[in-house]
Amino acid sequence: MIFEIFSQGNSLLHRTDTRVKIVGAMALTLVIALCQSYYTGLAGLLTGLSLLLVSRLKWRQVLMRLVVVNSFIAFLWLTLPLTYPGDTIGLGPINLSRQGIELVTLITIKTNGIILIFISLLATSTVAELGHGLEGLRLPTKLCLLLLFSYRYIFVVSQEYQRLARAAKLRCFRPGTNLHTYRTYGHLFGMTLVKSWNRAERVGQGMLLRGFHGRFYSLDEQIMAKGDLIFLIIILTTVIGLGGLEFLLT
Repeated sequence: MIFEIFSQGNSLLHRTDTRVKIVGAMALTLVIALCQSYYTGLAGLLTGLSLLLVSRLKWRQVLMRLVVVNSFIAFLWLTLPLTYPGDTIGLGPINLSRQGIELVTLITIKTNGIILIFISLLATSTVAELGHGLEGLRLPTKLCLLLLFSYRYIFVVSQEYQRLARAAKLRCFRPGTNLHTYRTYGHLFGMTLVKSWNRAERVGQGMLLRGFHGRFYSLDEQIMAKGDLIFLIIILTTVIGLGGLEFLLT
């Protein structure tokens, strides 16, 4: 799948048990998201960078994703310093809020740290492995199946829409700001939903005929090894250290 480019590799994180990586990612994300100190946020960012080095991913592809995320944060830089209440800092004719600048800086640090952790720990596994890992953590089976089915068939729905869009273009459809365009796009989305429903019915019938009874089985069952336990202990120790640092600084 096109969204699994980071899952191809042979680093330590690629070989680590998916359940360990899920627990580690959730624990690190929670403590970083709740922190209010710059030092804790920077420590979380350094943790993400360290995990990225261990994962041995291509920096260019990681930077491209960071650019996308920080493009949304750029809107916060344009709004929070101007609208957040607090002490003002004069920048020519513009008055900026010092508390607003501090807040958006903290948000930027925490966001980039969390994204790096997610890329390093979760993106190094396939979606199928994440689904089975969530099931191994005793999450609801239906939730895991929903993740697997959604990822699998979102591409099928996209292909159906692209096929209908090509058919409309071959019939000389040119989008514009008129009622015909709005009506055509409404028909496109409607037919996409209808065809997706029909495909889902056929897939469901096919799975029942093949004996599906509500669970997927993996051919590569992961067994937690000693190295996985050591890695989990290191991650949890880091989480406790970040929590302790936050407690001391606040």
